[in-house]
Amino acid sequence: MTTVQLKPNERIDQLSAQGVQIIQSSEVFAFSLDAVLLADFVRPNQRQKIKIVDLCAGNGAIGLFLHHKLGGHFYEIELQERLADMAQRSVVLNDLTSRYEVINDDVANVYQYVAKDRADVVVCNPPYFKNAPASQKNPNRYLAIARHELTIDLAMVCDRMSGLLKMNGRGYLVHRPDRLPEILAIMTAHRLAPKRIKFVYPKPGMEANMVLIEAIKDGKPNGTRIMPPLIVAGEDGEYGPEVQAMLNGSNV
Repeated sequence: MTTVQLKPNERIDQLSAQGVQIIQSSEVFAFSLDAVLLADFVRPNQRQKIKIVDLCAGNGAIGLFLHHKLGGHFYEIELQERLADMAQRSVVLNDLTSRYEVINDDVANVYQYVAKDRADVVVCNPPYFKNAPASQKNPNRYLAIARHELTIDLAMVCDRMSGLLKMNGRGYLVHRPDRLPEILAIMTAHRLAPKRIKFVYPKPGMEANMVLIEAIKDGKPNGTRIMPPLIVAGEDGEYGPEVQAMLNGSNV
């Protein structure tokens, strides 16, 4: 690993399963389990000429978690300058500068960097919550943008995901189950056919709090598969074997 300069209140965390180190800061952004789950949900593709785009990339965690699973070149699109800088330094830290390009710009402008209909895979962990006037938002602007649709909404995510993907390219999204009907409707309206759906449950007996979706650009409208559920933790709060394997690289 290459040495990089850390800024105040930053730390380096490691995802042992992927041999990746990520620069984090609780002040502005730290990846959470949803990033790990989304990266795990992506199908492997080792072809060296594919293009992968990570929208709303934050500190680049999801893209970096995929560096073994996917061949080819990654484009990390992140609006917030400080997060893009963290992502760029994490790319350097992991000696992946030849494969990763961090772009500090609005997702709306992504076609300036990646041409339409050229991406093989697009992933996104978008803000989950609508920007309703009555909704309570974190006073920390970085965290508010990560959680609420202040700078991007679901329609823009799906529009750019679809626009970037080649025909039969794959798009991946992690979101909240309570917005599932809206998500599926918007995806379908943007030529993204949902093909695999996986619900994530925090503990046994609890309702799902995350949903993972794989869609195919211009895919046939039928054939959607509901995958086996993932239960994150047992009654004792300890991560289950499946999640432990994602984090540590081996079943325990």
